[in-house]
Amino acid sequence: MTTQNKEETAAPGAMIKMVLAWLLVGIPLAWGVAQTVLKALPLFQ
Repeated sequence: MTTQNKEETAAPGAMIKMVLAWLLVGIPLAWGVAQTVLKALPLFQ
């Protein structure tokens, strides 16, 4: 039995929405991690 892989193409705006959603979550997350690291550094000095 052979199986065929079908690539589903998303709507043109779907990729833009996905990137914006990741940026909406990723930027504050990265800022929070950076702030946590900066505030934790004095504990190890």
